[in-house]
Amino acid sequence: MSQSINELLNEYASSHQNKTNKLIHYIAVPVIFWTITAMLWVVKLPYVENLAVVITVLISFYYISKDLILAIQMIVISILCLVLNNFLESQELPLLTIALALFVVAWIFQFIGHKIEGKKPSFFKDLQFLLIGPAWIVRQLFSKN
Repeated sequence: MSQSINELLNEYASSHQNKTNKLIHYIAVPVIFWTITAMLWVVKLPYVENLAVVITVLISFYYISKDLILAIQMIVISILCLVLNNFLESQELPLLTIALALFVVAWIFQFIGHKIEGKKPSFFKDLQFLLIGPAWIVRQLFSKN
């Protein structure tokens, strides 16, 4: 049976308790999320702008299947990433190079955070957590707690 979004977020949170690891994730996860959209942005496709648009739509269905409010928040974040990609590309910046460099650096910090935490990244258990990580950050940002 499929886990609810709250179960997934709670499981993700269980391996993100250390304050240093949380801080690293609050920075690195959004960077990684953006860099993935940027790397997909440079893959141009006929009939649609690029692969980033296609993948964003597909991932949006995953979030919608889990929680509508969280899905709307993630869609807004995704659109902001796509707008940023469009802007950077219009400035003729090396989008792929920038994204690849930041992707590697952010992942290095993620693994440092998990070394500090003493727990393996959640996605080692289930790749679904690669989508839950950004949702966990968004939930933390928009939480009333």
